[in-house]
Amino acid sequence: MITDRKTMDLIVIVPDGDMEAAIRALLARPKDLGIRPIVFDIRRHVQRDAGCRTDCHNYLRLWLRRSAYALVLFDHEGSGREERTREELESHVEGILQINGWQNRCAVIVIAPELEAWVWSDSPSVDDVLGWQKQVPNLREWIRSKTKFWTVGRPKPERPKKAMEAALYKARKQHSQVLYEDLAARVSVDHCANPSFGKFKDVLRMWFPFQQEK
Repeated sequence: MITDRKTMDLIVIVPDGDMEAAIRALLARPKDLGIRPIVFDIRRHVQRDAGCRTDCHNYLRLWLRRSAYALVLFDHEGSGREERTREELESHVEGILQINGWQNRCAVIVIAPELEAWVWSDSPSVDDVLGWQKQVPNLREWIRSKTKFWTVGRPKPERPKKAMEAALYKARKQHSQVLYEDLAARVSVDHCANPSFGKFKDVLRMWFPFQQEK
């Protein structure tokens, strides 16, 4: 029987194992995120990005009285509404959650174009995790010169997932959820300037403010 007592701080809905691994590793770093330690759970929607967009309110019914807050994340690419902006999708899905019991305790984060946009910070840990330690040319120079995924002069690749896949292939490294876990565990949370990552941090800090030890 579900009671009014909340059994966890946060329930998170994601579309796949890569994002689950990344978010789990990030939430395991509360001090780095500037939040207090929290009790959380992460669940994958079986219909992936589109399911997170259209059905997260139904998927979250089980946690209405169990969790204090709900966070939904999915990629803009694959959402089924790529013609709408990231902000429009976030506002639309948040509105649906609000009228389905999550008033003032939910947030939706749409990553444009996809999760790998969070990968391409300037941290040297990115090179290490992707297998590009001390290689010449370095990782970013190689992608800009040898692929069509990163235009010279832009701070990040336009096709971040394709750029990551190309880098892994060149380094003869297998794509896996462990890569996302390692990146999320090692890269400084201050290195990523992606707007959706900024919202991720801001929402968590608002809900779970850091408590200074006495």
